[in-house]
Amino acid sequence: MKIRVSAVRVRPCPFFVWNRLGRCVVALIVIPARLASTRLPKKVLLKESGKFLVQHTWERARRARCAERVIIATDSEDVFDAARSFNADVLMTDPAHTCGTERVAEVARKFPQFQTIINLQADEPEVEPQLLDTIAEEVERGEGIVTAAAAVVDPAVLTDPATVKVVCDKNSYALYFSRSEIPYERHYYEETVFLCHIGIYGFRRDALLKFVELERGNLERVEGLEQLRALENGMRIEVVRAPRYRRSIDTEEDYRAFLRRLREGGD
Repeated sequence: MKIRVSAVRVRPCPFFVWNRLGRCVVALIVIPARLASTRLPKKVLLKESGKFLVQHTWERARRARCAERVIIATDSEDVFDAARSFNADVLMTDPAHTCGTERVAEVARKFPQFQTIINLQADEPEVEPQLLDTIAEEVERGEGIVTAAAAVVDPAVLTDPATVKVVCDKNSYALYFSRSEIPYERHYYEETVFLCHIGIYGFRRDALLKFVELERGNLERVEGLEQLRALENGMRIEVVRAPRYRRSIDTEEDYRAFLRRLREGGD
């Protein structure tokens, strides 16, 4: 098995995230990056910007103050070699994994010193580093699993099955995730807020290891959404609100829009 990891970086305390108890929040951020994407083949290796798509995501993750370690996890030799080309920590993982979180758990087991683990999807090149910090802090004080969502009003986004929607209870815990538009508006209410899910999960170590031992349920299989495995088995998922929604890169159109934003001044 190939492994390339560097020494743990130590940063001065002023740049760390501090939780409400005054403890320093540090996290292991794992970016699962498989090559076998269906709608946009080999998308993590797209490089029209001058950088691999996964490289953009990795660079954003490294800017999070909580990021003690950022590791790309893959089952592809091509992705492994690409990650090495921009000096990323990268691990080859079991190709039999059925979802990204299983890949993340394999990496987490190799680094038992981390109690907070963040699963950041490789196709999120515009992830906000501050959002990663917020998720890490909520994991520290929460029940084990934290994710993110943002309010969206565009009907084209809300009706797109590639965009995952989420409804929450009054305490910001997820009730359900779906590719369908939820909640269904039988009656119009001005205060209705539609939330679109962002592909980031924060886990407390025990919750992550419990999750990957659970059987896949019917809802996960029907919707094709791994987070439903947690809900089906009674695990709660806290949802933090992000200030804006950016689509993950799932199609050629998504990638072209991302490139346009880069040219217009994105980083």
